[in-house]
Amino acid sequence: MKPVTDIITLYDIKLLVDTFYTKVQHDTLLAPIFNNRIKDNWDEHLEKMYRFWQTVLLDEHTYFGSPFHPHASMHLEQSHFSIWIKLFTETVDELFTGHKAVEAKWRAEKMAEMFQIKLEHLRKSSATNIF
Repeated sequence: MKPVTDIITLYDIKLLVDTFYTKVQHDTLLAPIFNNRIKDNWDEHLEKMYRFWQTVLLDEHTYFGSPFHPHASMHLEQSHFSIWIKLFTETVDELFTGHKAVEAKWRAEKMAEMFQIKLEHLRKSSATNIF
């Protein structure tokens, strides 16, 4: 059955984030990375993600911070981002339809691209600073 609602409320954001991160926690590639970083602080992480997506999609400014910084020291490769985007897109498509659903997928893809570029830049900068 095709979803009939768009992402319009904080409840929708929480449903999206909770469903997505449940998939992440069970994915063989992503689970070890996220579980190792987040440990027993999943509730805190999910609250932060609610605020992030609420700010991005609902234009309700509840997130203040830099989303890239916590990821800078993680050993993430293109394969991790590919799975992350696949799971995120799959989750949005399962739960929602409409303008905000399309925007959520677009923003997630752009964020993954930006993170990959920044991580590559950091790696190259670190490699050249060793010598």
